Amino acid sequence: MKIGLFFGSFNPIHIGHLIIANVMAKNTDLDKVWFIVSPHNPLKSSKSLIHEFDRYEMVRLAIHDNLDLEVSDIEFQLPRPSYTVDTLTYIQEKYPEHEFALIIGEDNLVQFPRWKNHDKILEYFKLYVYPRPRCSESELKSHPSVKMYEAPMMDVSATYIRNTIKDGNSVRYLIPTEVEEYIHRNKLYS
Repeated sequence: MKIGLFFGSFNPIHIGHLIIANVMAKNTDLDKVWFIVSPHNPLKSSKSLIHEFDRYEMVRLAIHDNLDLEVSDIEFQLPRPSYTVDTLTYIQEKYPEHEFALIIGEDNLVQFPRWKNHDKILEYFKLYVYPRPRCSESELKSHPSVKMYEAPMMDVSATYIRNTIKDGNSVRYLIPTEVEEYIHRNKLYS
């Protein structure tokens, strides 16, 4: 099986994440997409992160009715901070029967040379890249391991959603109803 790995903090998961994952699962040669919930991205501040188990549960709630999408807590057991190259190596060793590709936005492709052992990732894995608004051109676009895919240009920000919740305003249609209910029930981001 060919599986796309969609890493993120998903703080919270929103409609942009879901649309991209579904496009990748349905409109490419991938059989499934796994959401890899990252405890802490080494290139981002952890100040506004809620607990990883809450973020995992929100992803699970958001995708529960889509058999092409799964959620994984595999990085929860790995050393921190979690580096993509280490997680990819671990996943490939744990599931040798599958082929894995890394799903990233075009904005991350621009930053990709800053990633730990990015050259090793390109050597052993394909990158499935979706477009992002207002991002610079990357020299890696023409790399043989990089595949560019058409997808809706999503400019939804988890930061915007968190701030909107904190201000007591509506996030309807930005996140799934089950996720919104979970956030309110557990008083997250307020």
